[in-house]
Amino acid sequence: MGYDFTTRVNRKDKGALKWEQMYKLNPDVSEDVIPLSDADMEFKNPPEVIEGLREYLDEAVLGYTGPYESFLTAVVDWQKRRHQWEIEKEWIVPTQGILSAFYTAIRMFSKKGDGVINFRPVYYPFSMAIEDNERTEVNVPLLKNNDDYTIDFEAFEKAAADPNNKILLFCSPHNPVGRVWKKEELEKLAGIAVKHDLYVISDEIWYDFIMPGHQHTVLATVNEELTDKLITCTAASKSFNLAGMMASSIIISNKKIREQFNQELAVETGNMVGILGYKAYELAYTKSEAWLDELLKVIDTNQHLVHDYFKEYFPQIKAPLIEGTYVQWLDFNALGLDQEELESFLQKDAAFFTTSGYIFGEEGNGFERINLALPTDALEEALHRLGAALKKSKKLERLNR
Repeated sequence: MGYDFTTRVNRKDKGALKWEQMYKLNPDVSEDVIPLSDADMEFKNPPEVIEGLREYLDEAVLGYTGPYESFLTAVVDWQKRRHQWEIEKEWIVPTQGILSAFYTAIRMFSKKGDGVINFRPVYYPFSMAIEDNERTEVNVPLLKNNDDYTIDFEAFEKAAADPNNKILLFCSPHNPVGRVWKKEELEKLAGIAVKHDLYVISDEIWYDFIMPGHQHTVLATVNEELTDKLITCTAASKSFNLAGMMASSIIISNKKIREQFNQELAVETGNMVGILGYKAYELAYTKSEAWLDELLKVIDTNQHLVHDYFKEYFPQIKAPLIEGTYVQWLDFNALGLDQEELESFLQKDAAFFTTSGYIFGEEGNGFERINLALPTDALEEALHRLGAALKKSKKLERLNR
C-alpha cells in the first residue's frame, strides 16, 4: 500500500503548538509556510490508526481504563519484532508521557541537591526535570570532532565516581545531534554505570527512526547487571505522530523499582492514561508498521536533501547527515551572528522556523534543529526561502562570494 506523505496539512488555528508559535513570532508569515521547529510530524496519522479509532468509538465506553491485554501484547511484540528485545508484560508501566517518567524517576532515585549526569547538547526537558526537582545538573558535554559527536568517557567516569551523583539521564538515539550509539559505546557506558552504582534513565523514544547503515541497540540488552537500576522510556508517540494522545510505555524489569515507580506516579500525577491513548498505540503497533517503513524512506530522502543543499550552495553552513531521529542539527556559526541576530534573520527574513540550538545547552549556541518529518517539496521550499534570504542579506553577502 502506498501512503500519503505529500499532502500538506494546514494546522493553523487548530492548537498545534509550533504553528501558534510561528504566527506569534511573525504574524505576517505566508499561509504556505510550514514551521520546522517542534518534533512532531507534518503528515496525517497512519490511516489504520484513524480508521481503527473510528470503529472503536462506535462500541467503546469512554470510562476509566487501565492497560489491557491486547495493548500489553502489542508493546511486548513491538520490542521483540523491531528491537530484538524480549520483555515481560508486567515490566510495562504506562504513563502520561515520557516527561512524567523523567520527573518521577529523578525524585525516586535521588534527593534534593544530588547530581544527575547529562550529556549536552541534549533534549532540553532533561535539564528542566533536573532543575525543577532541585537536583544538580552535572553536564558532561559530548565531544565534537568536525561533524561527529561522541561521549567523553573519561569525563563521564570521573562524574560517575563522585558519590554525590546518583543518576545518568541518557538519550538514545540522541536528540538533537542524531547519533545512534554503537553497541560498543553502550557497553562501555553501562560498565561505568554499573561500576559506580548509577541509576540510569534511558530515553529511547526515537528508537524506531534509524537511518540506513545504522543499528539501534536497546541499552537494557548490553549489560544484565545494569538492568536492576535501569528505566527504559519508550513510546509510539514519535513513531506514529501520537504525542497528543499522552501515553508512553516505561519498561522496568526490577520489580521493587517498578513498584516504587508506580507508587510515586500515583502520588504525584494519578497517572491515568486515556482510553484512546491505549487504543491508538495498540493500533499503531499492530496495524501501522508498513506506514512507518515508508516514512523512514521519506526521512532519509529529506535529510539528504538538506545535507546536499547546504553542501552545494552554502558550504559554510554545516548540515551533517543523521544516524537516527527525524531532526537534523544545523551549524550556523559561520554566519557570525549572535543568537538574537540569528533568530531574527531566520524568522523575519527567511521565514525559516527552527528550534534554537541554545536551548539544548550552551553547547548548542549557533546551531538550529529542524524537523524533517514533512513533505519533501515543502522542505525544499523552506531551503530555497532561506537561500534567497542569505543571498539578499547585505550583512551576509560574504557567504555568496
